[in-house]
Amino acid sequence: MAEPLVLRTAVGKHDHVKPLKDGRVRSSRVTLEFQDFDPLPKAFRTMVRGGDLDLSEMAIVTHLLAHHYGKPITGLAVPLWSRLPHTNLVCPVESTVEGPRDLENTKVGVRAYAQTSGVWVRGILQHEYGVDLNSITWVTMEDAHLEEYDDPAIAVRNPSEMALRPLMLAGELSAIMGEREVDPAGIRSVIPDAEKAAKDWIGATGIVPINHVLTVKTALTEEHPWLAGELMELFDEARRVAEADGAAPPPPYGLEENRRSLQLAFAYSAEQQITPRVYDVDELFPSI
Repeated sequence: MAEPLVLRTAVGKHDHVKPLKDGRVRSSRVTLEFQDFDPLPKAFRTMVRGGDLDLSEMAIVTHLLAHHYGKPITGLAVPLWSRLPHTNLVCPVESTVEGPRDLENTKVGVRAYAQTSGVWVRGILQHEYGVDLNSITWVTMEDAHLEEYDDPAIAVRNPSEMALRPLMLAGELSAIMGEREVDPAGIRSVIPDAEKAAKDWIGATGIVPINHVLTVKTALTEEHPWLAGELMELFDEARRVAEADGAAPPPPYGLEENRRSLQLAFAYSAEQQITPRVYDVDELFPSI
């Protein structure tokens, strides 16, 4: 019997992948050799810059840019992490900002302009609240994971040594978004009753905003045509085991189940000058 294919793998600490990490879910054809990255976005950068990974969790806008710049990675519609965009935009409790439109003609902070969380938040601001995104100066802390990518003119790099939250609390920024951890002390959401607004939006649209999916080196899927399907089955089985253990389920896996969410994120990305056109989901994800 052939030796299993060993894949150097990086995924986050999600309940729905634990059965893969602890060995309860295995494959005779593939062995996942897990590597730790802290914070996880370091793995995204490693993957898209040709580093020592075969399979990686990936922010969907980073994967979009990787495709745009011809990087040899293939997406699998396994939504590993999602976030409520309405809740991911905060300002100081005592701020005069009463709602999204008050952000116009101010400075808003985000870790990176092409960060997926930021794309979702800006799309919601524009389409649900009528915010003119181009009237806002987007203050960033770092570049994108793709070396080739340059931010649009409305994004500027933070010139100080201060992090986003201290900058906001010092009055330099009207709001911030896209932080991995937002301490609620002294901070409130810009969108009133943000969690309810997010759930109402999901209920009305039927779209769960996806932040991270799975990506694999294209050379491996070309050499092993069975690999993409095997990975989908592995992650789906891990999801079922985790759910049986009481873990909160992620969105359903599969391209058709996630097509509308991915396509909307790609449309937002084009509107926000991240890509020059709206890419079609089928260009980035095989139908499995």
